[in-house]
Amino acid sequence: MGLWSEQVVPRAVELTLRTSDVSKRRRRCLEGLAGTIVEPGFGSGLNLAHYPEAVTKVYAIDPAMVGRKLAAKRLAASAIEVEFIGLDGADIPLDDDSCDGAALTFTLCTIPDHRQALAELRRVLKPGAPLHFLEHGLADDPGIAKWQNRLTPLQKKVVDGCHLNRPVLDDIALAGFAIDWSESEFAFGPKPAAWFSIGRATNP
Repeated sequence: MGLWSEQVVPRAVELTLRTSDVSKRRRRCLEGLAGTIVEPGFGSGLNLAHYPEAVTKVYAIDPAMVGRKLAAKRLAASAIEVEFIGLDGADIPLDDDSCDGAALTFTLCTIPDHRQALAELRRVLKPGAPLHFLEHGLADDPGIAKWQNRLTPLQKKVVDGCHLNRPVLDDIALAGFAIDWSESEFAFGPKPAAWFSIGRATNP
């Protein structure tokens, strides 16, 4: 990992994903979570202020060390215990059936083996536990989807592996989760990067 991916990208993501519009979506995404949560893609801790009071602990996973520095003030201000446990969402160092819930916010786009990461979440979640997600991905508009496929190779280089064209809902369902509800729409910004899906799925 070079200076760009280690230092520049995490800071750019921090600025892009802390807007009032995204914060509103985060709050809605995280509603109903409780107990011990696993969060691949913890980043700079932007979810901390939006977790319900019933959340007592977060197992944080993220490869960007600078994210922890950016998260310092949020960690200090939060009543939630946060334990950093790993760098790779595709290899979660937790026991089977050990978590009460999971949160994925703008994470599946970047994990190299995102399907393995979803399988890992199923493994560590208790039966019946929820997965709450807020992701960007492949749009249902064929014209926009075509541009997403064209731009993804460049996007991966510029934004440290981020894909514009992953079919989020399909991937979650194919991993074996039962999707309880979901909504998808274009949010702010250029449409190829702004097809957002929010929802909740259950580990059967």
